[in-house]
Amino acid sequence: MPILPATYTLADDGTPYSDAFDDVYHSAAGAIGQANHVFLGGNGLPERWRGRERFVIVETGFGLGVNFLATWAAWRADPERSASLHFVSCELHPFTVDDLVALHARWPEFAHLASELHTAWPGPIPGVHRLHLDSNRVFLTLHFGDARDGLAQLDCRADAFMLDGFSPSCNPELWSPKVFHLLGRMAATDASLATWSVAGEVREGLRRAGFEVERVPGFAGKRQMLRGRYSASRPRPDMPSATTAARQDPAARRAIVIGAGVAGSAVAERLAARGWTVDVVDAADRPGQGASGNHAGVLRPLPSLDDNRMSRLTRAGTLYGWRHVRRLRQAGLSVRAEACGVLHLARDAAQEAKMRAVAERLSLPSGLLRFVDADEASRIGGWPVPLGGWWFADSGWVQPPSLCEANLAAHPEHIRPHFGRHVAALEYEDGNWLAADADAKPIASAPVLILAAGTGLARFAHAAALPVVSARGQVSLLAAETGSAPRVVMCRMGYVSPAVDGLRCAGATFDVDDDDTQLRERDHRENLEKLEAMLPGYTEGIYSEHLAGRVGFRPASPDRLPMIGAVPAVDSVAPGTPLEDIPRQPGLYALSGFGARGLVWASLAGELLAARINGEPLPIERDLATAVDPARFLLRRVRITGMDE
Repeated sequence: MPILPATYTLADDGTPYSDAFDDVYHSAAGAIGQANHVFLGGNGLPERWRGRERFVIVETGFGLGVNFLATWAAWRADPERSASLHFVSCELHPFTVDDLVALHARWPEFAHLASELHTAWPGPIPGVHRLHLDSNRVFLTLHFGDARDGLAQLDCRADAFMLDGFSPSCNPELWSPKVFHLLGRMAATDASLATWSVAGEVREGLRRAGFEVERVPGFAGKRQMLRGRYSASRPRPDMPSATTAARQDPAARRAIVIGAGVAGSAVAERLAARGWTVDVVDAADRPGQGASGNHAGVLRPLPSLDDNRMSRLTRAGTLYGWRHVRRLRQAGLSVRAEACGVLHLARDAAQEAKMRAVAERLSLPSGLLRFVDADEASRIGGWPVPLGGWWFADSGWVQPPSLCEANLAAHPEHIRPHFGRHVAALEYEDGNWLAADADAKPIASAPVLILAAGTGLARFAHAAALPVVSARGQVSLLAAETGSAPRVVMCRMGYVSPAVDGLRCAGATFDVDDDDTQLRERDHRENLEKLEAMLPGYTEGIYSEHLAGRVGFRPASPDRLPMIGAVPAVDSVAPGTPLEDIPRQPGLYALSGFGARGLVWASLAGELLAARINGEPLPIERDLATAVDPARFLLRRVRITGMDE
């Protein structure tokens, strides 16, 4: 469902007011005072986060973001604060960044924090958005959509709850038994709760959900507020999928990553950002030389009429991927990439009509997705085309090896590369994984091992249950002058990039179980045929026998979705076995099955797996995390077909 941004007016006393909900956004006595007294004080903060590895707060309505800014400011001011702060919040009608800038100007004491928030603020796009703030110490996880859906989809354990929203009479859905039940389901042992509302139905609903609540003095003119604790003695209702227990001992925060492509370098960077020591092992002499070695790849979403899992995952991956590129650049690292736009053309009139319908139904911000007709598509691409299609104005191309290099260089004190080393054997003993070479010489040892070796995953017996197949892909490299057409990335049964360092990429082929490493003229011809169908007349004077190119082997999965998570310890399970009950190899994880969408998924996959390993709130919805769980294939028969486009 489209996300409609919030609108507001100012009440007579200057308090922001929602016409849609007929209520104010905060107490007329002051937003900061209310945040400090009700939500921080009511949850026993800052005392309760002191000395902890992380502290997780879940809020039911983000609104103006004052509770978040006040919490962030209090956390920064506390020398005994937790090592990291996770703030998870839902919002059906988020403000635009321009409105936030205007509204936050009322609180100059938050100016620096608010500015960082504004820079990272996402557009009105449904789903979960993970923002990294304060040098990667503060994680803001936002769900844009109905809180009842968001709370059901969030996978986290909350140490504290801030129940803030318009009053129960104005917005009863946010104070419903379903919401209270969902809060109880994600409550950590002895989780606290605070809210300004003391309505009888609120107290009773929370009590039924497992919270012991009491009325205490309220803020300013409000006589009472509510605070509570989750009762650990009560039976836990419907626990969400368990995240791996956090490793409190810094000495245990060590991992081996096999593979230095976009997947392996991404998870290494995300773990290192959390203070982990990571050994990255790759047989090549530098990062990004396998399937991640192309001159330019595409980073853009793949929408669908029903906004299915593929659509949502590629959208989330695209948004997170471009935010990740910007973060690396802000840290002074060089990533070759350009958000020049991506034009996905229709194959025929029927598909063009469907693409128009998809864009209209999803109603996403125009920078993320817009339908354009043939005339506009021709102007955008700089070449006449017969049909229109999707225009992703904020997407573009990335040079994968440069991304891999930047990931590994982001935290040199925590990442130890081992290039030119081939892992021939893996052993698990006494809580540690040992990676050794063909001469049985140890390369690295750690409690956590992540297999991100692309198609090489099949070499390891420990991952035998994962149905990864090799898909050979050949790209063709065409000489190109800067500024020549096409000026954007264009797609239609293949893709072609703009000129990058005098070359443009065209391709790619997709052949399952084809292990030929040599360039083939017939594959160049196939790429040129795709290019000609996309841009009629473009290939005149280009001859397949004269083209350079590159061959890579991409790890593909039967359902076209990636594999991100713990590796199963069995080859089969009984029908109907819950996914969370499937035994897993201790400390062994996989990042694979990306197919032709390595760039789209890699950065988000790295964050997802790092959060899972570190026992943190996940950066995507629970159903999407389940959809990419490597153990899913044990629960159904799979068929390898149609894995390209």
